[in-house]
Amino acid sequence: MKLSRTAFTLIELMVVVLIVGILAAAAIPIMRGRVDDSKWAEANATAGMIRKTVRIYFLETGSGITGPLNDAAKLKALGIEMDELDGTYFSAKDYNITAVDSKGIATVKVTGSQINAPSGSKTLTADGDWE
Repeated sequence: MKLSRTAFTLIELMVVVLIVGILAAAAIPIMRGRVDDSKWAEANATAGMIRKTVRIYFLETGSGITGPLNDAAKLKALGIEMDELDGTYFSAKDYNITAVDSKGIATVKVTGSQINAPSGSKTLTADGDWE
């Protein structure tokens, strides 16, 4: 009499579950880093917009604006509305123009202060690097 096998054994199923568990344990930290990178992308885009408005202001007036952007007078001078800087992870108070060079190119430092923002701070440098 010939026996045919029609199902998986318990050991085979346990091996599959173990492999899936190992793969999930390796993938979760990688994905967590990607989530923080995507949150910082919001700050990078807004810092780039701030940098362009500072450059326009510099070309029009011959001087630059520095300091935190939670001041309504600075925002008005740059032509930025307060809510234009408010995003999902960062708000206007998180952006600080640390320097403006002789060509009017600003260095913008961003530090997340909201609960869901990534930790630490990053800077959009004068040469365009995001560090």
